[in-house]
Amino acid sequence: MAIYKSEIECASHSYIRAIQSARLIKMVENAYKNVSFYKKKFDEIGLAPADIKSIDDIEKLPFTTKTDLRDNYPFGMFAVPQRELVRIHASSGTTGKQTVVGYTKHDIEIWAECAARAITGAGGTKSDIIHIAYGYGLFTGGLGLHYGAEHMGATALPVSTGNTSRQIKLFLDFGSNILCCTPSYAMFIGETIREMGIDPKSLRLRAGILGAEPWTENMRKEIENLLEIKAYDIYGLSEIAGPGVSFDCETQNGMHINEDYFYPEVIDPETLEPLPYGEYGELVFTCIGKEALPLIRYRTRDICALISEKCGCGRTTIRMTKPRGRSDDMLIIRGVNVFPSQVEHVLLELGMTPNYFIVVDRKNNLDSMEVQVEINSSMFSDTVAGLESTKKRIEAALQSTLNVHASVKLLEPGSLPRSEGKAKRVNDLRKLQ
Repeated sequence: MAIYKSEIECASHSYIRAIQSARLIKMVENAYKNVSFYKKKFDEIGLAPADIKSIDDIEKLPFTTKTDLRDNYPFGMFAVPQRELVRIHASSGTTGKQTVVGYTKHDIEIWAECAARAITGAGGTKSDIIHIAYGYGLFTGGLGLHYGAEHMGATALPVSTGNTSRQIKLFLDFGSNILCCTPSYAMFIGETIREMGIDPKSLRLRAGILGAEPWTENMRKEIENLLEIKAYDIYGLSEIAGPGVSFDCETQNGMHINEDYFYPEVIDPETLEPLPYGEYGELVFTCIGKEALPLIRYRTRDICALISEKCGCGRTTIRMTKPRGRSDDMLIIRGVNVFPSQVEHVLLELGMTPNYFIVVDRKNNLDSMEVQVEINSSMFSDTVAGLESTKKRIEAALQSTLNVHASVKLLEPGSLPRSEGKAKRVNDLRKLQ
């Protein structure tokens, strides 16, 4: 199978380290000079940019968290003036504030290259039609793969999400070769194709590049059987670059990290000490190639391990295992980041009680989310019509804040269990192990 940029993806460890060192030094100088947040952080610990002489010095640098991005909303973490930005993306934040990311022309180019590497890793070529059924807009998924397809010279088909019958019609009419979407949506498409009596072997689809939500190896096999394709994992997060930070190759044995642009570490989430290859901990990235948002040691909260051995595909880049959990309370529902604190924020804004419980499940291979809310005593005697109106009002407010549908179930006062310690707010029934 082809490799998009073999001089990097198959390079020696020493060569990659040299690139990483040069880019880290440049990025640290940029961050210190142009981002007041980082200047303050450096000054507080007595660290100067000149103290960073190679990638080996990365442990001297402070960590960055999603809270830092939220506290500097919207543009406080940018290292370039607005006139140099060519695009802005955003994802949901924990209190309604979105996490905002910006890109220079150079940033878009390196992101497109990384996505092109991922498409090539899934067997994509210039002759292929890349059917992109991720969402377009502020979400990074659609445009990330779109630019990757164009960067490598393939044909991008920007279908976006939903309207499954149209998706299938385009498979038949246009001869799409590679499907890009969430795993759960790929499952739904596969089931719909079968229900329509279409033989998936009659389609020209041969691969799927699937990500933006947790999925299991069993689900991978189900998708491959349903659609008669090979299903490849892709990893990314908007703060770093969107899809293309790492990706599956033909061996499907860990995702190759584009480490010439995104330097990976795994740390103990409690002690914050770096862990050796092979040990599970929290994944941390430093954006050594980006100009607009030069994040330093960004804590992703994803739990995984790094693999250093050369892969059977010939690539030598570090691989990461599929994340097997998180070190915080964030949920991923149909590709959207959701925090319980967001739900609480909405409820309190509407004058509801802070007593709530979230139930997440996966039905017909699609994530569902139910928010159980205790009503206060004054509402308990309300009419059925009044309660239904309240329910719909909460659902609409949650949809607006979370960008994902959540059904609401109203409960009597005192129905939910109370805790003397940290309240349990979530029951995730999805089987992700």
